[in-house]
Amino acid sequence: MLVGTPSTGYTGTMPRKAQTAEEKEIARLQRFEKTRANRRGRQNPAVLPAKLTRTSAFAPRKKGLDLDRTTRIYAVKPHSVVEVHGRELGSQHRDALYALFRVRAARFELSNPEWREGADFRVPKNIVIYETSTTWRALLQATGRTAHVNNLATLLRSLEEMRSVSFRIYSGTYEQYEAGIAKGRLPGAGFSDTLISEISWSGVDLDSRLSIRYGKWVRDMFESRTLVSLDGDTYFKLKSDYAKSIWPFIDGKPSHSWIDDVDIAALCGEDYLNAPIKRRVKFRGEIRQAFDDLVRAGGLASWSCDAIGVGRVKTYRYRWNHQRLRQAELDLQSDAGEAPQAE
Repeated sequence: MLVGTPSTGYTGTMPRKAQTAEEKEIARLQRFEKTRANRRGRQNPAVLPAKLTRTSAFAPRKKGLDLDRTTRIYAVKPHSVVEVHGRELGSQHRDALYALFRVRAARFELSNPEWREGADFRVPKNIVIYETSTTWRALLQATGRTAHVNNLATLLRSLEEMRSVSFRIYSGTYEQYEAGIAKGRLPGAGFSDTLISEISWSGVDLDSRLSIRYGKWVRDMFESRTLVSLDGDTYFKLKSDYAKSIWPFIDGKPSHSWIDDVDIAALCGEDYLNAPIKRRVKFRGEIRQAFDDLVRAGGLASWSCDAIGVGRVKTYRYRWNHQRLRQAELDLQSDAGEAPQAE
């Protein structure tokens, strides 16, 4: 029997030490307080696995993508390492994925056809899936695109191309990844799966139903609540593909206010250290335009760039002020305003 309950997110679980009821309640309250403190009053956010905001597995362009099936490595030190097996994905694929994450997924438990009485304890009796059910119109509106039948084929093609690509995601640091690769071994714990496992639709009218079932890794992310909430309104107002690569990292790490040139290049799929001088100069210009776009779209209030060092060893650090204050910052302002009245 199929039983569905609404869900707001996804994520993967690893075996962990059993907690007492008191420890579970303390952990729940801590997560609640952290979530509350980091809220920015977002409307209709995109709720997605945190690791997808800390590395850019999507090229910052829509054209000229490599269609050859190969392995590409995306890393943002020391946050995460993602290997993508298959064709290169671009901005239009990330747009489609983030639009999906703006539409709430539902959790279902299905009977496992492989389970039998007395079966191995590792064979679960039920299988949990996460699925988004919506309409073509609603999904197109979530991307900020015109809800027109001509856009249906483009959206479906982006989803199908994403389903054909496998993501291998490592849970360790970049240093652990490098050490493992150098020895010809697996770098450590990880997961390999597609982000989308199944797509079905009832018709090609704007109000026809569309269902997308997520892969096991995304499902596990929902289950363990390893999620972040992104300002989707800002994301879909952005014109710069570089800005779309940067914004998930900025909005997904609320306590951060700066990033160095090498790391921001990694978010955009650039090998900054090995790039020619002319390419570095051009890239910094493109990043300045991206930050201006983030201000124009209402994501940032302001930004600045600090030059550190001199000559060939000079590096650049980009700083920003978020347009929306976190709830914890609003609470501090409120307390400061009330303090003079206290006796």
